[in-house]
Amino acid sequence: MATTTPSATRSARLGLRATLEQEAVLRRAADVAHKSLTDFILDSACQAAEQTLLDQRLFMVSGSQYQALMDLLERPEQANEGLRDLFSRKAPWDKA
Repeated sequence: MATTTPSATRSARLGLRATLEQEAVLRRAADVAHKSLTDFILDSACQAAEQTLLDQRLFMVSGSQYQALMDLLERPEQANEGLRDLFSRKAPWDKA
C-alpha cells in the first residue's frame, strides 16, 4: 500500500479546495489518528485509490472478445503434463 512514511521524499505538489466543514472534519480525523493533515489526507486518498483500482469487477469487451472467451471455456479440458508433474511433487515447505 502506498502510505506515507517519514523517510519518503515528497516532490509532487497537489492542490485542492475544501469547504470549511470538510476541512474541520479532516483536521479532527487527522488529530484522532495522530497524523498531520497532509499525512492523513494522503494516506486516506491513497487507500481509496488503491481500493478503486483493485475493485475492478466489470470488464468491457467487444462481442467477438466475449465469444472467444466463451469458446475457450467450453472447450474440453486438455492434459497438461507440466501441471501434472508440478502437482505430483511435494511442496518445498512440506519437507519436514
